[in-house]
Amino acid sequence: MNAIAKTIEITSASAKGIEDAVQSGLLKVATTIDRIQGAWVSDIKVRTSASGDVTEWRVCLRVTFLVD
Repeated sequence: MNAIAKTIEITSASAKGIEDAVQSGLLKVATTIDRIQGAWVSDIKVRTSASGDVTEWRVCLRVTFLVD
């Protein structure tokens, strides 16, 4: 039997940091998608205050999962 995988792209954000943005995004996706095999960060962005402080980290993730 051959395995078929699908990849979706999501965006996740966190005020805590990049790792938290990745983890929270994956946990949310896992509530509706089974058999997640992995993910990679395709982009990192930040929101800043007027003074230049980072207020939010944003990541674009490509999440791969097996399909039936």
